[in-house]
Amino acid sequence: MKTLKKFIAVAAFVLAVSALSAQTPPPPNNGGGGSAQDPGAGNTPVGGGAPIGSGLLLLVGLGAAYGGKKAYMLYQEKKDSLVG
Repeated sequence: MKTLKKFIAVAAFVLAVSALSAQTPPPPNNGGGGSAQDPGAGNTPVGGGAPIGSGLLLLVGLGAAYGGKKAYMLYQEKKDSLVG
């Protein structure tokens, strides 16, 4: 019975979060055009369509370095406990 209540609570939370939105959806593009005074107009996104590939590689690299450090520290701790 307890697990059923937890499941219902989690399901209600997920449905509520997915149904609620803090902002209204953006207006549709006008099919091109746009000017310097209106940077959001046209088919290009406001951010200019910048690629995210280099940031993704940086994030994966930092995660691998952090995981390697944690594994090395665990290895050192285990080695020290066997010696002393």
